[in-house]
Amino acid sequence: MKIAIVGCGNMGMAFANSFIQYNLVKKEDLLLIEKNAERGEALQNTKSGVVVDTISPKIGEYDLIILSVKPQDFTSVHQELREVIRPNQLVLSIMAGISIQKIQEVLNHPLVIRAMPNTPALLGMGMTAFSAAPEVEIQNLRKVENLINSTGRAVFLEEESLLDAVTALSGSGPAYFFYLVKAMIEAGKQMGFEDSMAALLVKQTMLGSFHLINNADKSLDELIKAVASKGGTTEAALKRFEEGNLAEHLQAGIHAAQKKSNRIVKISVI
Repeated sequence: MKIAIVGCGNMGMAFANSFIQYNLVKKEDLLLIEKNAERGEALQNTKSGVVVDTISPKIGEYDLIILSVKPQDFTSVHQELREVIRPNQLVLSIMAGISIQKIQEVLNHPLVIRAMPNTPALLGMGMTAFSAAPEVEIQNLRKVENLINSTGRAVFLEEESLLDAVTALSGSGPAYFFYLVKAMIEAGKQMGFEDSMAALLVKQTMLGSFHLINNADKSLDELIKAVASKGGTTEAALKRFEEGNLAEHLQAGIHAAQKKSNRIVKISVI
């Protein structure tokens, strides 16, 4: 496929680099549209594709257009896109909060797929959920799924409304994980460890725990019970977490993120 990416920040380039790494697209068939002059110059130096700073009729030569601008910035590009997009082109949006229907309306174009990736896509270990307009044929959906899989794992959702929940759960999820890791490292420092030692203890613990979740034939409750001996140190920590309603606060935060995602399209200036 020939692919054009509109907005080449971290997530746009995570997709671009994965496509190139797995030979899914040639560099000469990858159009990188970046209006920020400084970032555009940096992209020129990396030679990751054909770099331009404007949306022009040339975009009509590409099979897939990926929209990776910030939702609030879509208003500055959709008018230009609407004028040059061709009927047979696929549009893949990774903008949070803007629905397939809204994109179809402002671009006057039916072939829209919407996806929500997360930042581990930068390492090819992302989690992306996606939905599509009914007008997108199954063979084209499979092509896009194959592209997304190069950044990690992908799941298709028939109900697009669930993408706002995906935004809150896995899209924002890495930040929750980093927040927890940071708190644990800080606790280690308070107990007397140097920064580097506290970080090593916590990060390796997180890595090992992840592999246990993935490989142990046990539920999360069983895994917790295996560590938390009755009357022991882990039980003391878990009791304090429960007294502070840690799980409830975490869940409430995720629900707040979902509500914010629902509001993004409403506050957009499109």
